[in-house]
Amino acid sequence: MAKTALICGISGQDGSYLAQLLLQKGYRVHGTARDAQATSFPNLLTLGIREQVSCHSMALNDFRSVLQVLAKVQADEIYNLAGQSSVGLSFDQPVETLESISVGTLNLLEVIRFLGRPVRLYSAGSSECFGNTDGQPADESTPFRPRSPYAVAKATAFWEVANYREAYNLFACTGILFNHESPLRPERFVTQKIIKAAKRIASGSTEKLHLGNISIARDWGWAPEYVEAMWLMLQQPVPDDYVIATGKSNTLGSLVQCAFEQFGLDWQQHVVTDPSLLRPSEIMLSCGNPAKAKKVLGWEPKYLMRDVVTMMCF
Repeated sequence: MAKTALICGISGQDGSYLAQLLLQKGYRVHGTARDAQATSFPNLLTLGIREQVSCHSMALNDFRSVLQVLAKVQADEIYNLAGQSSVGLSFDQPVETLESISVGTLNLLEVIRFLGRPVRLYSAGSSECFGNTDGQPADESTPFRPRSPYAVAKATAFWEVANYREAYNLFACTGILFNHESPLRPERFVTQKIIKAAKRIASGSTEKLHLGNISIARDWGWAPEYVEAMWLMLQQPVPDDYVIATGKSNTLGSLVQCAFEQFGLDWQQHVVTDPSLLRPSEIMLSCGNPAKAKKVLGWEPKYLMRDVVTMMCF
């Protein structure tokens, strides 16, 4: 029989690519949004799969709402990709960020425990939890030192998952994903902001691209590959947590240069540093060690930063 999957936060980049992957694998796919009737799910439409997905309204920070949907859908696998997803915005909306991620994750875990069905849960963690790692690639044993409200919320959710796995024997995993991009990224994310600006400038726009600190370095990968790792985690005999990354870091400045070169432009003529875009605290270097994912899941990335930028540009 076909498995049933429920994707919380299906309208985002990862949720949409994950839905596409699961449909290809023969799953019945359900998804949630805060107001499914008022949401057009543009990413699902872009991928041509909107009609194949059943969507439900669910507020993750409302226990009763979560209980109703989980009892109705009877999913075999649940993927929690919901919650406020912007590091920068989390400094302006710390309470909303913490509640949407930590309370939402706790409600899912508690409802799964309450219903008592053999459900497998994937929870979206974040490399932001590690903070600065002194130039060392972070793996599953690296301590958390979160440097933003978003990272604090994700660290809280991580330990909630670990606690329920150990205390109640739930099959629950956290994927500690490093930065992963695609054309489905909204423009409030810096990679898409850069690429969209480069496209407009190449088409004749005289605008300047305003960026914060371009000396920061990140481990950028390709989102469609990363959602496959999510699925693989829930196919293992034993639940566990995994770092998903390329293992290679590049500065934001090098990504900017790469993007502008795609359009034959010299980025230095079009980019200005804007102090208002600097964060109260920043991670200077972020890099992951995906050795465990390769060994246990058989997962390894095919695409690195330059590949990702090229695919996003065209």
